[in-house]
Amino acid sequence: LAARSFRAGWRAAGAAGDRVLLFADTFNDYFRPQSAHAAARVLESAGCAVEVPRARLCCGRPYYDFGMLDEAKAALGRILGALGPEIETGTPLVVLEPACLSVFRDELTNLFPDDARAARLAQQAVSLGELLRARGWQPDARAAGRVLLHGHCHQKALAGTVADLALLRAAGYEAEAPDSGCCGMAGAFGFKPRHYEASKRIAELALLPAVRAAGADALVVADGFSCREQIEQLEGRPTLHLAEALARALG
Repeated sequence: LAARSFRAGWRAAGAAGDRVLLFADTFNDYFRPQSAHAAARVLESAGCAVEVPRARLCCGRPYYDFGMLDEAKAALGRILGALGPEIETGTPLVVLEPACLSVFRDELTNLFPDDARAARLAQQAVSLGELLRARGWQPDARAAGRVLLHGHCHQKALAGTVADLALLRAAGYEAEAPDSGCCGMAGAFGFKPRHYEASKRIAELALLPAVRAAGADALVVADGFSCREQIEQLEGRPTLHLAEALARALG
């Protein structure tokens, strides 16, 4: 856990711009708040007025993954209620964790098939890369160096890594996304003792060899919390969220 959560340290800049909501998911709020702070900074550089929902909200992914559908639906129902005004106005919801974004894009409408709010929110939920690319974001400064980008499985299934690669290159990086498949962590899968060896073997199929081949000077970028944990714990390499890599180009 981080010493201070993102929400505890968040202060709206009050800058003018197009309103966007930054979803403070559990991982980037309590474990990696630096990623959420970097995302807010990059969004502001793109002309956005960043707001964070006041209520503590969870997308319900852990419930859903363990078959607790009633609890998952209740968590999403709280989101629909808390974000009602923003849903009505069409305010984009920027989601940093791919596993959470997939809930908004897929499971939300499955659990609320007849709710117009759910249908609208599924359209309004976007990744950081998608929103920045749609806005034609360009940094004022330029970064340098090589980046190895690993896409979360949900991210690859939903939208791919094209937007993220384009943004990294626009920021000045020499970026590549190898065909690394799954990292092997898969949520909590790799943390379970009976799955540990299988998880490591999956990581060694392509991802970890690609990390090693990239060289010690390359930045390793991965948006998924489970992917970052797998890389850091098995290979000992630090990782960055896309937001952090882009923020380095802001000077």
